[in-house]
Amino acid sequence: MSRTKGIHKAILSGFIILGLSSTAFAQTSTPATGLGQAWPNATDLSASPNWHVYVFWLHNIKYVQINDLNGNVHAAIAATNGTTIVLPMGIDSQNVATAEHALTSSATAASAVQVVYQDANVAMTATQNVNGTTTFAVTQAQPCPELACSGAGVAPQKRQ
Repeated sequence: MSRTKGIHKAILSGFIILGLSSTAFAQTSTPATGLGQAWPNATDLSASPNWHVYVFWLHNIKYVQINDLNGNVHAAIAATNGTTIVLPMGIDSQNVATAEHALTSSATAASAVQVVYQDANVAMTATQNVNGTTTFAVTQAQPCPELACSGAGVAPQKRQ
């Protein structure tokens, strides 16, 4: 009985130490601040005067957040190695199309597509819909398996 209690205490102590060390690690290795906030402490990299776009990096993952001019978060994605994941934040998070997740929305566009963000690897566009929502589309350059390939739409892939 006492041996079982000792094992339980050791396991519990291990989890507590693991939790504390991961919290300390997260605090010291987090260069990205403000993801999900209305006015994050980051540079506005928007390609459109109608939107604010903020980019954050953490553990070689790029996070892109799109806010409207009033600071309301509309959508955010995480992108790495040719894969894009829609983050569950923002007014229009359900209206984000990626290569991995196509939309089945029947919303009618009320405006032309506008590029809101673009870099060498990721491009995001926004389309205002008649129903008041905004549809965002994310495209990524295809990773290049060889160090020698180049050209439009090709992003070099890091060697591990």
